[in-house]
Amino acid sequence: MQGDWMATKKCKGPSVLAGMFLLLLLLSPLSIGYGQQGEAMILDLEGPINPGTAAFLTRGIEVAEERAAKLVVVRLDTPGGLASSMRDMVKAIMNSSVPIVVYVSPGGAGAASAGVLVTVAAHVAAMAPGTNIGAAHPVGAGGKEIDKTMSEKVVNDMASYGRGIAKEKGRNAEWVELAVRESVSITAEEALNKKVIDLVATDLDDLMKKLDGREIALQKGKVTLNTKDLAMKYHRPGFRDRILKTISDPNIAYILMMIGLAGLYFELSNPGAIFPGVIGGISLILAFYAFQTLPVNYAGLLLIALAIIFFIAEIKIASFGLLSVGGIISLTLGSIMLFEDVRVSLTLIAPTIILVGGFFVVVSTLAFRAYRSQPRLGMEGIVGETGRVRKAIDPEGLVFVHGEYWRAVSTDKIEEGEDIEVESVQGLILRVRRVSAKHH
Repeated sequence: MQGDWMATKKCKGPSVLAGMFLLLLLLSPLSIGYGQQGEAMILDLEGPINPGTAAFLTRGIEVAEERAAKLVVVRLDTPGGLASSMRDMVKAIMNSSVPIVVYVSPGGAGAASAGVLVTVAAHVAAMAPGTNIGAAHPVGAGGKEIDKTMSEKVVNDMASYGRGIAKEKGRNAEWVELAVRESVSITAEEALNKKVIDLVATDLDDLMKKLDGREIALQKGKVTLNTKDLAMKYHRPGFRDRILKTISDPNIAYILMMIGLAGLYFELSNPGAIFPGVIGGISLILAFYAFQTLPVNYAGLLLIALAIIFFIAEIKIASFGLLSVGGIISLTLGSIMLFEDVRVSLTLIAPTIILVGGFFVVVSTLAFRAYRSQPRLGMEGIVGETGRVRKAIDPEGLVFVHGEYWRAVSTDKIEEGEDIEVESVQGLILRVRRVSAKHH
C-alpha cells in the first residue's frame, strides 16, 4: 500500500502540470485568435500631394508590413500635387504586401488631379457620400497651362499611366483617361456606377462591414479580407514627417532661404554679432533640406544668389543704384523660377521682394555713404573745415579752427581776421588758403 501511495503521490505533480498546460491550451485560442484578427492601420492624408505626403504614406505601409497588419486604410482628401510624389505613392500602394484601401472621406472631401491615380491604384477604392473624384489634367507651375508641345507629351504620358493602372486594377480605364485629358469630375455615386471605385461607405465602420469577405489580388496572390473584428490603429505623423510636410511647402522653403541669406549677410557685415549668423545658418540648412524634396529650378536659385552678390557689391562699387536695380530684378526672376512643378505664391513673393530688396538697398546705401564720407574724427576730419586767422600768415601764422588754435602755413599772405579753409594737415601744422580764393 505504501508503495502504491508513493507512486500515486509521485504522479500528482506531473498531472497538475498537465492540467495547467491543458488550461493554457484552452485559454490560448482566445489570445491567439485575437492576435490573428490583427489590426487595420488608418493613415490620414489631407492636403496637397508632395514629397512629405509620399514619405508618410510609404513609411506607413512599411510599418503596417512590419506589424503584420491585415489592412491599411488611407483616408484621402487632396486637391492634387506633384506628379513625381504621386508616382512614388502609386508604386508603394501597388507593391504593398498588405491590402491597401483608399477611402476618399469625409463628406465634402475630394480626390482631384494626382489624387485620382492614387485612388485608382488601391486594391480597394472607396468613397464617402458627398465626395468627388476627377479633374486630373496635368498643369504647370502654379496651375498655369503648359505650352502646346509639352502639354501633349505630358498629357499622353499621364493618360497612358492612368489607363495602365486602371486596367491592372480592373477599373474603368476609359474614364480615367478622360479625367486626365478633359478634366472631368464625378460624384461618389457616379464613380461607383462607372466602376471607377469599388464601393461607397458612409464611415469607417460601414467601410469595414462592406470590405468583409471581399477577395482582392496582391502581388503574392489572392486573399480574402476578414475585417469583421479588426482593431483600428491610427498611424500618426512623426516629428520628421511633420517637419518634412511643413517645409515641403514651397512658400515656407522660400521664406527660410530669404531669412538665411539675410542672416548671413548681417553676420558677414558685422562679424561677431552671432545671432544673425546662427538664425541664418539654421534657416539655410532647413531650406536646402526642403530643396531636396522640391523640384528646384537651379537657374532660379542662381539668380537669387546673384541678387545677393549685386547687393553686396553695391557697398564697394559706385554704380549709382544700378547694381541694386539689377539685384531686385534678379531676385524677382529667381523667386518666380525657383520651383519647377509648383510656384511660390505671388502674394508672398511681392512683399518679400519689397522687404528684402529694400533692406539690402538701404543697408548698402548707408554702408556706401559711410565708406565714401569724409572722416569726422582724427586729424583727417579737420580737412575742409573753415576758421579765422588770429596771427597773420606770412608764410606761417596762427589760426582758430574747430575750437582750437593751430599753427598754419599758406602760399599767400593772409592778414589777421580773414577767413580760411584747411587744405591739408602736415603733422600738427595746417596748410590753409583764403576762403575767398576758393571761389575765384
